[in-house]
Amino acid sequence: MISFLDSLVILFYFIAIFALAIWITRRDKKQRGSTDYFLASRDAGWFIIGSSLFASNIGAEHIIGLAGSGARGDMPAAQFEILASLVLIVLGWLFVPFYLKSGVFTMPEFLERRYSAGARVYLSIVSITAYVLTKISLTIFAGALVFEVLGIPFWTGALVVVLTTGVYTVFGGFKAVLYTDMVQLFILLGGMFLVTFFGFHAIGGWEGMRLAVAETAAGTGAEASNFFNLWRPVEDTSYPWTGMLFGAPILGIWYWCTDQFIVQRVLSAKDVTNARGGSLFAGYLKQLPLFIFVIPGILAFGLAGSGLLQLDLHNPDKALPILITNLLPSGIRGLVLAGLLAALMSSLSSAFNSCSTLFTMDFYKKFKPHAKERELVWVGQSATVILVLISLLYIPLMRVLTESGGIIQYMQSVQAYISPPIAAAFLIGLFVHRINATGAIVSLWVGFVLGALRLILEFFYNQGKMVSGQYPLFDTFVNINFLHFALYLFVLSAVVMWIFSQFSPRPSQEKLQGVTFGKLSEGFFEIKRRDVVLTVGLVLIVLAIWLIFSNLGIA
Repeated sequence: MISFLDSLVILFYFIAIFALAIWITRRDKKQRGSTDYFLASRDAGWFIIGSSLFASNIGAEHIIGLAGSGARGDMPAAQFEILASLVLIVLGWLFVPFYLKSGVFTMPEFLERRYSAGARVYLSIVSITAYVLTKISLTIFAGALVFEVLGIPFWTGALVVVLTTGVYTVFGGFKAVLYTDMVQLFILLGGMFLVTFFGFHAIGGWEGMRLAVAETAAGTGAEASNFFNLWRPVEDTSYPWTGMLFGAPILGIWYWCTDQFIVQRVLSAKDVTNARGGSLFAGYLKQLPLFIFVIPGILAFGLAGSGLLQLDLHNPDKALPILITNLLPSGIRGLVLAGLLAALMSSLSSAFNSCSTLFTMDFYKKFKPHAKERELVWVGQSATVILVLISLLYIPLMRVLTESGGIIQYMQSVQAYISPPIAAAFLIGLFVHRINATGAIVSLWVGFVLGALRLILEFFYNQGKMVSGQYPLFDTFVNINFLHFALYLFVLSAVVMWIFSQFSPRPSQEKLQGVTFGKLSEGFFEIKRRDVVLTVGLVLIVLAIWLIFSNLGIA
């Protein structure tokens, strides 16, 4: 349980965040147009962009889920964080110039310019749905788990999470989100470094952790090498190396390069240089989760086996909250819990603002193009409240879906079912001029139906409403690893897109201007030596981590 001193630290954190949000709101109270509210006046620099990219991405569900994966012996879950660095390079070098030169507010708006209004509507609906299924509901769920460990009832914690975050997000706009993200980044990193430090101190350093994990694994029947190896064989049912190298990047392209939740940050940049610099800075920050989220989970597993920590090894998603409440001294415990709340609030506030932007700009403004600026802001705020209520209603179902593989696997699997056709539409659309609106729409809906079918069948199998052997075809469909499924669905979406594009005319040069690669994008790309050096350095760090945490390294 938390002490009075811990409570004071957490209270001070809340006061500081609200004070910052109020200051930002009052400072910009005269700038309340749609660009100011939804894109922070398009004047953000590289540091605040990179900080916000990382802070908004790393929500409580990431921290709780990654620590749970570490305690579960699923170190390959950290590959999603490591691979994100490489995808952020793609965002900065390939996608950013097109997005900024086009001047769009949303990703669906960009898809409309490349294809059609139908493609825009599709992406808006799927994006908002994805926020409910993953970002918003998962963040609320993970935050409630933290409160539950502290002795606060689950649903009370869920409501506290929603109300406290919603207040400053609704009134402060995107600029408040950016600045609070930057502050919350330092609180989050500081808190998690402290957890890692005290964990190593309690277990006896790196070698002590290795020995404790080996002993605990022997007693539970787990494979000790899985705790320190990023790679699994191709036949692994959860994280095969083929799925990681070829399937996971598809999820990454969708999330980091085409999702409003993330790309809204680079859309707020002063220019291409700052947007790319922010992307690369975030790429460096994405190397940290392995060490400050996954490793603490491994520490919790070793400490539990040594009798120094009470943790249910069959349900390890509570590993980090238990580690914090049992290991850290008073005061520092409050600081670390504030870091967890910082991650939770930054991710949730970003999801709220993205939903607000999508609904307002892609639906309401299309329906009522002459709406006043104040009206647009009010509509976005109201839509966010409704989406939050829907997310709360979805949480009981989500608890069932997370039981078998944990939070991280649930989150990535849902994304694997919805992301491939979207990633194909954006990525292939930039390079292949022959792809047109007909091909894109058919491909998007075919991919959506197959992805939704997979998610529904998975739920039925998990609930026992369908059993193996009853429907052999469905058995095969459901048993495909979710990362392999993402790869297959991406390829199928690309093929469908190409085939159906042949049945209608080629897009005009005017339609392709500014939204495709080649002669039509000359002058878009600015190459600076600093960015090249940072890119090469980032790739080398990823390769080094892959080598160290492999069977060729320490495992």
